[in-house]
Amino acid sequence: MGKDKVIIFDTTLRDGEQSAGIGLTTAEKLEIAKQLEKLGVDVIEAGFAASSPGDLEAVKTIASEVRKPVIASLARCYLDDVDKAWEGVKDAQHPRIHVFISSSDIQIMNQLRKNPEEVLDIAVASVERAKSYCEDVEFSPMDATRTDPQYLYQLLEAVIDAGATTVNIADTVGYTIPSEFAQRIEDIKSNVPNISKAVLSVHCHNDLGLSVANSLSAIRAGVRQVEGCINGLGERAGNASLEEIIMAIDTREDLFNVSTGIDTTQIYRTSRLVSDITGFPVQPNKAIVGANAFRHASGIHQDGVIKDRSTFELIDPQRVGWPSNSLVLGKLSGRAGLRSRLEELGFHLDQQELSEVFEDFKLLADRKREITDQDLEALMSNSRRISDVPNLYQLQHVQVSTGDQGIPTATVKLIDRDGTEFTDAATGTGPVDAVYQAINRVIAVDNVLTEFRVDSVTEGIDAIGDVTIRIEKDGNIFVGRGSDTDIIVASAKAYMNALNRAVSADEKFQS
Repeated sequence: MGKDKVIIFDTTLRDGEQSAGIGLTTAEKLEIAKQLEKLGVDVIEAGFAASSPGDLEAVKTIASEVRKPVIASLARCYLDDVDKAWEGVKDAQHPRIHVFISSSDIQIMNQLRKNPEEVLDIAVASVERAKSYCEDVEFSPMDATRTDPQYLYQLLEAVIDAGATTVNIADTVGYTIPSEFAQRIEDIKSNVPNISKAVLSVHCHNDLGLSVANSLSAIRAGVRQVEGCINGLGERAGNASLEEIIMAIDTREDLFNVSTGIDTTQIYRTSRLVSDITGFPVQPNKAIVGANAFRHASGIHQDGVIKDRSTFELIDPQRVGWPSNSLVLGKLSGRAGLRSRLEELGFHLDQQELSEVFEDFKLLADRKREITDQDLEALMSNSRRISDVPNLYQLQHVQVSTGDQGIPTATVKLIDRDGTEFTDAATGTGPVDAVYQAINRVIAVDNVLTEFRVDSVTEGIDAIGDVTIRIEKDGNIFVGRGSDTDIIVASAKAYMNALNRAVSADEKFQS
């Protein structure tokens, strides 16, 4: 008898984007969606089409260009929302409309200001509307784990009768614990007469740090779709981390006796791409994809791993796509060596792209004796950041004078899209502030710097520094990132990246 398949539903582009401080462009969402397709997820929730014109555009683009997975759009139980969701996914090879409404008394009374009977009628009407557009309809009772069980059974039965093909039990505020959640799933299976007509799904939040454990307990109880985000992104403390769920199933197949269609060797690449685009770093001790996930400091552990890696490593690093580090690159390396190493890291470039990256590689190699995988990832990230954002202004030169006895002073030279050069200078409270003040004198964009973070990409005195900033303009957040061996230059690149995003968004809105 074959194993049941667990459907992997990725909501990085919808719930993950709701993480405070994330704002993705359509191009960035499409890049992530294409990588999720390589990973092999079954469903991509591409966005919330009714929430904004930008989200609708992103959903439509992904639906048109990403063909293998189901493409879903979230919709509140409003008929207009459902209509917008269909507008977003109608060109998908496999479209899905995902409707949701609050089901717990605390949310029905305090947020919706309705009674349970009204909510049930609204839910049924919305599912029926969605069903008139496409066969694949998902329904989520929001805050299901704090919902009266008898009412939940009644609601699920009604929406399945109305045409829902998936019913998703949402632990919206991360309230439940594994044993309790498993029992809730068993009770639903026993008390909803038509439950066999729908796929039973779960969507767990991590407020108590239990989202992955809850999801896995639900799978053992018979759930066959699990929702989550890459790197555990999402509202508040985030969603269940998909890579952890996937590798738990993969590693403990003896216990779960289920399978997924995931290409686990794409996990590392997917995690790094999502981290790079969102500007949310992966903590070093993060399971599966953290920098320390396969590093050993204890002498006992090191001794065991040298003798046999399985003594202290549950998972083969290459199983999740960690690079093998078999090839060392330096300033004498050629295009073939660079291409080979980049392909091992998941970057496939055409001849022109390779030539452009090779020039940047040689410049970096002049400043570093050896180029690590992390250096190459930073190099590719810089290349992507430049190509993904309209090049309205380019940073040509930055020079800083600073010290404990002087006033930090910066001079910058910028070039606009018409080729006009601008040079200006300013002082600041520190060298980075001085650079930003000088740039502001050229690019007059009112904004507030809300976050400034510096990370070392590699170890050593010649390490590349990666700077992530967030600026706020007119209530919108724009992320900027830049990498360089000179941290001041990296800071300038990050600010230019964010400002180009802000200016581009302004021009798009005005047009």
